Amino acid sequence: MGSEAEASRGGWSRRRFVGTLGGAAAATALAACGTASEVSKASSETAGARGRQPTPETSPQTSRKPTGSGPHPLYVGTYTSPEDGGKGIGLATYDTATGRITGTGTLTGVDDPSYLAVHPDGRTLYAVNEREKGAVTAVRRSDRSILGSSATGGAQPCHLSVHPGGRWLLTADYGSGSVAVFPIDASGAPGERTDMVTHSSPAPGPGQQGPHAHQFITSPDGGHVLAVDLGTDTVYTYRLDERAGTLKEVAQAHTRPGAGPRHLTFHPGGRYAYLANEVDDTAAVCAYDPATGRLTIGEPQSTGSGKGTNYPAQFVVTANGSYAYLANRGHNNIARYAVEADGARLRLLDTVPVAGDFPRQIAFSPDGGLLFAANQRSGTVSVFHVDDKSGDLRLAGEPFASPVAVCALPL
Repeated sequence: MGSEAEASRGGWSRRRFVGTLGGAAAATALAACGTASEVSKASSETAGARGRQPTPETSPQTSRKPTGSGPHPLYVGTYTSPEDGGKGIGLATYDTATGRITGTGTLTGVDDPSYLAVHPDGRTLYAVNEREKGAVTAVRRSDRSILGSSATGGAQPCHLSVHPGGRWLLTADYGSGSVAVFPIDASGAPGERTDMVTHSSPAPGPGQQGPHAHQFITSPDGGHVLAVDLGTDTVYTYRLDERAGTLKEVAQAHTRPGAGPRHLTFHPGGRYAYLANEVDDTAAVCAYDPATGRLTIGEPQSTGSGKGTNYPAQFVVTANGSYAYLANRGHNNIARYAVEADGARLRLLDTVPVAGDFPRQIAFSPDGGLLFAANQRSGTVSVFHVDDKSGDLRLAGEPFASPVAVCALPL
């Protein structure tokens, strides 16, 4: 994939650099070790989109009940470093019946908030600060006050999550290939980190210059935390000491060389998970053993992208475990899978154009009736109604404009 050192000049990581390039040009530019350009304002409907065309609609085709009347909050993560980037965390609301998004402003004072998460009690919002000297920032939702920031100890943090107990914050640093743990105090602010681990084994995969931690999450049973590392082609399983906030590695799961695993999502049953491999454009079903934390990665399968350059980004799974969706950057679609054998199999059904360019992240509304896609290069958030019986996606009107949208968090 080219030189990571040059791709990250000026604070731009390879993952951000890829996001500024279109289609086959991304592979060419990375191989040429070019300097990052400004964020592209590419068309929201690309010629490479495949599959069924979504039809805009004004009412959901689903039997779900809305999660209460009135507007619901939506937060949008972005990059503030580019000239045409955002100014902070985008603030908006959405209507559960129509999917319509209405912008309400920007929370400034948070640099490069590229990934967002919320505390289980709903009171605190967390954002990574994806910079060379990485940090995590906490915001009190009630009055939008910044509670504080803590250094991750690594470079370019790209993911964070809150442990289900609400006492610990987990972060992944892409640039340094490290993961870290922070205590959360009574106000919701992160304290000084209690542990940090840099992935040093195995050696980096083909085309990689080092480890690249891309995700750090808790297993559904709560017994383990798992780190997905694109650079070492490995998913690491740790036990988290919930008293001391320290990590102990208990297992490693390896993809085939050069797969570049990016994002892992568990099936609600807790025994299987689905892995998006960014570099070789594949997906995989993984078996998970809650007793040991061991993950077993299955054979690679199609992302539905067909020919051409594509970078799968993220899986989400419906609450009833019947359907899974995968965001494809490059072909700019969402692949829809039927989940079979209690989670043990994925069967590709079709793909739906995302109505945007480079869908970096996808997320369900709390009731599962809407799916949001943050489209980095078109600077938009697309919304789809999700049919809870067929799993069909239907576009909910025109996408919402938001500069360099890389994360959408509906609450």
